[in-house]
Amino acid sequence: MKQIDVVIQNPTGLHARPARVFVDTAKQFRSAVRVRHKEKQVNAKSLISLLTLGVEAGQSISIETDGEDEAQALETLSDLVHSGLGESLTDGSPTNGHPAQAPAAPSAAPPMPANTIRGIAGAPGIALGPVFQFRRATIAVQEGAGTPAEERARLTAALAEARTQLALLYEQTKDRAGVEEAAIFEVHRDLLDDPDLLANVHALIDGGQSAAQAWQRATEEQAAALAQLTDPLLAERTTDVRDVGERVLRVLTHAASTAPALPAEPFILIAKDLTPSETAALDPARVLGFCTAIGGPNAHTAILARALGLPAVVSAGSAVLELPDHSFAILDGGAGTLTATPDEATLAQARAAQEAITAKRAAAAAAAAEAAVTSDGHRVEVVANVGGVEDARKAAASGAEGVGLLRTEFLFLQREQPPSEDEQYAVYRDIVTAMQGHPVIVRTLDIGGDKPLPYLNLPAEENPFLGQRGIRLCLAHPDILREQLRAIFRAAAHGPLRIMFPMIADLQELRATRKIVDEIRAALDAPQVEIGIMIEVPAAALMADLFAPEIDFFSIGTNDLTQYTLAMDRTNPLVAAHADGLHPAVLRLIERTVQGAHAAGKWVGVCGELGSDPQAVPILIGLGVDELSVSAPAVPTVKAQIRGLALAECRERARQALHCATAAEVRQGAMHVEV
Repeated sequence: MKQIDVVIQNPTGLHARPARVFVDTAKQFRSAVRVRHKEKQVNAKSLISLLTLGVEAGQSISIETDGEDEAQALETLSDLVHSGLGESLTDGSPTNGHPAQAPAAPSAAPPMPANTIRGIAGAPGIALGPVFQFRRATIAVQEGAGTPAEERARLTAALAEARTQLALLYEQTKDRAGVEEAAIFEVHRDLLDDPDLLANVHALIDGGQSAAQAWQRATEEQAAALAQLTDPLLAERTTDVRDVGERVLRVLTHAASTAPALPAEPFILIAKDLTPSETAALDPARVLGFCTAIGGPNAHTAILARALGLPAVVSAGSAVLELPDHSFAILDGGAGTLTATPDEATLAQARAAQEAITAKRAAAAAAAAEAAVTSDGHRVEVVANVGGVEDARKAAASGAEGVGLLRTEFLFLQREQPPSEDEQYAVYRDIVTAMQGHPVIVRTLDIGGDKPLPYLNLPAEENPFLGQRGIRLCLAHPDILREQLRAIFRAAAHGPLRIMFPMIADLQELRATRKIVDEIRAALDAPQVEIGIMIEVPAAALMADLFAPEIDFFSIGTNDLTQYTLAMDRTNPLVAAHADGLHPAVLRLIERTVQGAHAAGKWVGVCGELGSDPQAVPILIGLGVDELSVSAPAVPTVKAQIRGLALAECRERARQALHCATAAEVRQGAMHVEV
């Protein structure tokens, strides 16, 4: 038996998605894996059981492995926890305006009028319309059961049907809201296979209960255990367990749906709470927004609302459940309020605010395909960061002028074997095709640090962010790099592709990589493609003038450049708030990179979060950055902001920022920037 104590560094603790990564990894080992927190120990291959530990940020857990591969299991799981369990560990400071970001609760609420109910901001936006109370029907579970074998068979069939439903819901949500939001339903699928839950259900069936009775009781017990947790984010996962429980129960009892019939006319939905499944199914053409009596801003329901663009208020209290159907209300998702039967003055004010928001968004969307040119004629390319074919399609539709960063890790993660050359080629080809002639920059595999690969059996590292990651790892595993490069060159026949290498620190790494590129291109008789490097390591920024003659472009990864420059691990919640890309030291490295590139006639892009930060955009342009690569939904708004800027003004802002002493001073000077 092996055992180790580790600290959960995720700012929101061991919540559903990092817990799922831990469980999925634990399942790959034959050894038994258990996790202890305080006085409780659970099976680490059970997602629900792991969540019931209620592990909060900064708390310690003990991982215990026992079996034939116990040492490897312990090492892998320990590394996984240290690297962040697949999450980008940041507390959200500074904000970048991404629509999926949780809004902050008001710190000091002013007195509310008697007809206004204050909740918590769930998703921004204003909705005006009649309310409708969403009251779901209960599922009737009949007593009486067949033999245990018959009931187990019924359960197996119901679980299979639920998996099919969730697979379809995942695809639908991915199309509407994005991959990260759709991952909520991958967690739901994992819950269907939870070993502790199923063991409990089977024991109840063997004790004489029907599959429906056993499933209902077991899921309610698990949900109740989660509801008792003191951490509100973990307690909110109760809704996910009940959502999954109800889905299977509907199949077992042949109940079509527990949802009421909804009005044909647009309305504001009021509910005690909504499950993720119910939220994902809402039709934005009919549902103007929603307000729930309970729930939190980090619950999956609120996350989906933000991704779907639905104004939402959560945790508004039981008073909202007393509003009569069809009564008129104003829902302000940004302020976290619902005003019932507003007077004419309040209504006029809300309509004006709604129209201003709508007009601004509409103007940006209408002009999304147009170039981003400042008022004094300076053009900045705005492209998109993508992580798959569907992301590329959304990028093209949003007006992106190309793909500034194709993260290829999605092809390599969450699987037991690396993707084949043909599989990679097909995906790269489809992404190039989706971009309709616009250039696509493919970043080669950037694994290590916070993104381990189980099938590579990487050794444990004391500090993986300073270890074998990015190009270092690929050069240590050249077969993976060669296969990826062959796939990229094959896909280049279908449109303009560029290759970008991550984590380059010195010319020796670049030249070793270029040698492999030249060998593969010659072997395939492929055309030349542009080659660039990420500027993430301060050494590369300081030596940009030496790199520039040997490459075609630079792309600055501001997230990593910031953490390496400031010696602040962006996955460490104790310092992440201070790891601000607008720190003058980071800005000076960006300036140094631009100067080195432009002197050699090469261009520079930015593909980190800073590229869509409204306070950073003028400064980056003023420093001479030629391209901003942002998330697809941010493309129209970033373009619109650039059109309202003047290059001369941007240069002055950049000059002032470079002479500040702290990131706070830089941001204070940029406070007048309109967002």
